[in-house]
Amino acid sequence: MLNGKQRRYLRGLGHELKPIVQVGKGGVDDGLVAAVDQALSDHELIKLRIGENAKVDRHEAADAIAARTRSDVAQVLGNTVLLFRPDPDDPKITLPKAKVDSDDDAADETDSDADAADDPDLGAAELGEGSEGGEDDGRARAEVIKKA
Repeated sequence: MLNGKQRRYLRGLGHELKPIVQVGKGGVDDGLVAAVDQALSDHELIKLRIGENAKVDRHEAADAIAARTRSDVAQVLGNTVLLFRPDPDDPKITLPKAKVDSDDDAADETDSDADAADDPDLGAAELGEGSEGGEDDGRARAEVIKKA
């Protein structure tokens, strides 16, 4: 499964690619899946086009092809689909690493918000309490976070 950063990276690489497989009125059949599978084996990142006569939804077709070829959908834009499957033996494309969020970082952020609420030096207005306007609440909270 690709994360957003990896999808963005693949979209950048795929921008210059031309579609090499086209989904026709036959839809997603065994011949199409075999062609996509071979193309992914050769290139890792491919673009395919869903023709106007295809009687399938573009997102459903992309998901079906990805599932049958064990690949990931990097993008569906118009009638064009970008698929990625790394070569297990000789990967040509190196994806950016996924950012790992630790539970400690999330707990620290929660604790700092709680500390700001418990601080007697901060007035109710600085915490966004007692304000009737919706816009002031967001700005007051932003100031509290900056001070913490």
